[in-house]
Amino acid sequence: MSFNASNSFIVRLKLKHDTALLSEVMAVIANCGASLGAMDIIRFEDGKSVRDLTLYAQDATHMETIVAALNATPEVHVVHYSDRTFLMHLGGKIGIKSKVPIKTRDDLSMAYTPGVARVCMAIHADPKSAYNLTIKRNMVAVITDGTAVLGLGDIGPLGALPVMEGKAMLFKDFANVDAFPICLDTKDVEEIIATVKRIAPVFGGINLEDISSPRCFEIETRLKKELDIPVFHDDQHGTAIVFTAGLINALKIVKKPIADLKVVVSGVGAAGVACTKMLLNLGVKNIIGCDRKGAISKSRRDLDAVKQNFLEMTNPHDESGSISEVLRGADVFVGLSAPNLLSVDDVRAMAKDPIVFAMANPTPEIMPEVARDYVAIMATGRSDYPNQINNVLAFPGIFRGALDVRAHDINEEMKLAAAHAIADVIEPENLNADYIIPSVFDTRVVTAVAEAVKKAAIETGVAEKQAN
Repeated sequence: MSFNASNSFIVRLKLKHDTALLSEVMAVIANCGASLGAMDIIRFEDGKSVRDLTLYAQDATHMETIVAALNATPEVHVVHYSDRTFLMHLGGKIGIKSKVPIKTRDDLSMAYTPGVARVCMAIHADPKSAYNLTIKRNMVAVITDGTAVLGLGDIGPLGALPVMEGKAMLFKDFANVDAFPICLDTKDVEEIIATVKRIAPVFGGINLEDISSPRCFEIETRLKKELDIPVFHDDQHGTAIVFTAGLINALKIVKKPIADLKVVVSGVGAAGVACTKMLLNLGVKNIIGCDRKGAISKSRRDLDAVKQNFLEMTNPHDESGSISEVLRGADVFVGLSAPNLLSVDDVRAMAKDPIVFAMANPTPEIMPEVARDYVAIMATGRSDYPNQINNVLAFPGIFRGALDVRAHDINEEMKLAAAHAIADVIEPENLNADYIIPSVFDTRVVTAVAEAVKKAAIETGVAEKQAN
């Protein structure tokens, strides 16, 4: 059984200070299928010990089952228990901190009135000076309408707020980019576009997040045209960049030419379309997209505008049928769709040394332990298996680079440069089937991505300044 901290909790027990009873508690925990982490003695009172146990469960229901079993154990009293994930979120995960102290009358007169008026007028005379004199130079808006949050779907702006806070934390901790969560209480495309445009003066970049397809395409396209700061929809492009980095390294191992690949993409929503465009930019010629009804082909009469556009750039041999049918002979499977979609027979029908990116979360299209014997390389979106395709490898460094050169766009060249930079972090001698993508905690990644993005921005003419 695999556990992680997201379903861990701390339970405080009061029990007789007795080795046999403590062993019984350990047995109860084991019999419930939980895992014990730390165990701390808090104090002794009334001849009993008060202990905090950190336990790892499968989910919230499992936590309650464990607590009930402990409470039912003779001479053991559960004082209280706390979900560690909820504890982390108490009061929110981010805050505002001043960069300069205000301790004297002089500090106040320079930071605020009357001195601030001189700075305001300097910006009024030269708007570009806002990049030097305000937070704009290092500030990103993390914007959502809460319609496509993680694997949770449409949970609204308030429900989405913890995710946006987390995104802001990642920006800061990984790339020292200041970011602020903005959750919009509207699903109307025009209202979202208008709102983002109105708040844009504060920010040096816009990160769109968890906006449902196909609305996300129009929102991003319009904002990229109508704003002079970079706009990036991470669900599309972050996923595509990290996936592409993994594929670049996977192909080094199986030694297959890019132009000869047959790739099947399951799921043609925001991430699927972005991954396909990245594959085309990489040089892949034969890509077949699939939705719930099978291959996106010319025989289909139910395609919306997004899928029709997708078809125009894919499926050169007009293959049709179910995903199992078109997967035969494929070199690469790209899963951005639904859990347990593929069978062992599907994978066995692929070409020699198949590469499988099963990125549905939390349950991939096929579990690694099921596919292991039949694939050359396997990647998922999960942290408990090798080769996690995680967007945090991309977006912090991308925005760090874009902000540093005041880019007014994040273009395809910058995205492809980021993918190659991520791939190149792994030295050739260390590359193997379980290590095609670096760890999200590899400190080399952000710097490598930022430098590559800056270089590409300058070379393609979207940078306002040269890199330092």
